[in-house]
Amino acid sequence: MIVYDGLKSDFLRSVEEDTIALEIEQNVLARMGRHTVTNEFNAWDNSMQYMYKVMNDSDIPDDAGIAIEYNIPQTAKRVDFMISGYDKDRNPGMVIVELKQWSSLEKVENTEALVETYTGNAMRKVVHPSYQVWSYAQLINDYNAAVQDSHVNLAPCAFLHNYTRHDNDPLDDKQYVAYTSEAPAFTKGQVKDLRDFIKKYVKTGDKKEVLYLIDHGAIRPSKSLQNAIASMLKGNEEFIMIDEQRVIYEEIINISTKCQKDHKKRTVICTGGPGTGKSVIAVRLLAELTQLGQVVQYVSKNSAPRQVYAAKLKGKVKKSSVDNLFKGSGTFYDSGNNAIGTLLVDEAHRLNEKSGMFHNVGENQIKEVIHAALCSVFFIDESQRVTMDDIGSVDEIKKWAEEGGSEVTEMELVSQFRCNGSNGYLAFIDDLLEIRETANYDLEGLDYEVKLCDDPADVQRIIIEKNRAANRARILAGYCWNWPKESRKNSSFHDIKIGDFGISWNLDDGQAFAISENSVNEAGCIHTTQGLEFDYVGVIIGDDIRYENGHVVTDFTKRAKTDQSLKGIKKMYKENPEAALARADEIIKNTYRTLMTRGMKGCYIYCTDPGLREYIRRRLEAVPKGGSLVHSTKKG
Repeated sequence: MIVYDGLKSDFLRSVEEDTIALEIEQNVLARMGRHTVTNEFNAWDNSMQYMYKVMNDSDIPDDAGIAIEYNIPQTAKRVDFMISGYDKDRNPGMVIVELKQWSSLEKVENTEALVETYTGNAMRKVVHPSYQVWSYAQLINDYNAAVQDSHVNLAPCAFLHNYTRHDNDPLDDKQYVAYTSEAPAFTKGQVKDLRDFIKKYVKTGDKKEVLYLIDHGAIRPSKSLQNAIASMLKGNEEFIMIDEQRVIYEEIINISTKCQKDHKKRTVICTGGPGTGKSVIAVRLLAELTQLGQVVQYVSKNSAPRQVYAAKLKGKVKKSSVDNLFKGSGTFYDSGNNAIGTLLVDEAHRLNEKSGMFHNVGENQIKEVIHAALCSVFFIDESQRVTMDDIGSVDEIKKWAEEGGSEVTEMELVSQFRCNGSNGYLAFIDDLLEIRETANYDLEGLDYEVKLCDDPADVQRIIIEKNRAANRARILAGYCWNWPKESRKNSSFHDIKIGDFGISWNLDDGQAFAISENSVNEAGCIHTTQGLEFDYVGVIIGDDIRYENGHVVTDFTKRAKTDQSLKGIKKMYKENPEAALARADEIIKNTYRTLMTRGMKGCYIYCTDPGLREYIRRRLEAVPKGGSLVHSTKKG
């Protein structure tokens, strides 16, 4: 949907009469039903003055089309400025301009697309403007049938009109060249260069014809996108399905295809414990349904799974529109009903009510997903809710499906493919942490390696050694140590200190902890590892859980101040201590259950509480000789 459209002559006149920002504001209210905040209004008022300077060139035709604030369908993305027309060979073209008011930025080392700049009243990591506008052009190319069928040439660029460029500027760093070569960034003093760029693609006016094509184009995935994702999956062992995974996959394909044919809303709830293959099925469905011509997106609350699975699909390919298939769970609050073919929600237990940085956007993420998609698929494990904000449950999904008139189908994944296929190990962890009583008091007969260490340095040594084989071993820890902002790029600063041992939390450098080769020297937490798996994990259990008076007990006061998982628990404790303690106990135990089940082949444990160490040691040493590979390591 285009918020403002007109000819170049209309745009110039509106800017000259100082009405352009007001016109955009009025159109936003009329077409989108929302009011404009002051900062946004001022940004339009300011940036349009600069675009006036750019467009005030007699060689850019007066009847070229102008669009401001184009909302890309099925996304929360908005294109700032577009100019349409025909090139010298009468080919339809559209110049897409991303406007930035930044005056400076810094590069983020070892990333292909991230920069750091002052925005939203703080220094933040954001995508490079060239990447941002390139990805918008890719979205339109990949999903707009009119662009595909009419061969509209989309030319993306960025205009940082307040930014003074210098020699060796970070904006032009070689790590961003894959995107700056496709979508050049123009800065202060480069009005003429931007004009020349526009005139390559807009030689004669179109009287908004190309704008109309784009705004009314049907939504479908392009053949190039379908072929790309198919080739990326081919031979990728990460996403091979086994046994019942294939059965569930085929059932969901049938349900989703049926939705597209009869336009009836359906919701699938697929439950399964750690390692049952929920994520594998989700990624395979993403590829298959896209190849069937559907608009499909993989959704998760945490960015870590999205980042890792997109990277694994792309392999060594840098520039790929596959990134656009992965969405955060808070992006559907303003989506139209049935605007998307199928939404595949992984880690659905992590969904929240409100969205946005300050949890003040939307109503309920489950409701919004069901509203946005003809077919909504929720992969869920209720035992992995690990924050106060997690609302994902089977009952909650059923409630919103019923309200949305969506037919519900329930499925369950039972077979365990993590932990060497051992459901018994999961039951053992549940019994060990006193989450639920099971018959699995020990690990007799299970081919899964568990070691208890008396020194965290032993855990680190083992994990570094295990990691050499395939970069699939990581150290994980409970969130009992602060993660100060000033040290988040410095691995020599040890956030976690236990005696002489020290290690930093995973660096905030844009790299995915699960696949970055250097992150074996750091510790990940629940937020960077949930939904992912490794061959081996070393888990440092902090002071928030201990063993006393014959039981495993939790203590929410030992959580780090920088952890938001238990935000609101102190207020709850004052109002209802019993309920607060029960909720905190569930979250803390679920957290360690999740961390201790990330490994496919083994788990190595250190506990800060001596009582908990001795308790776990007794449980492990209860295994008869030759019964399994389970044992402990004790010094002295």
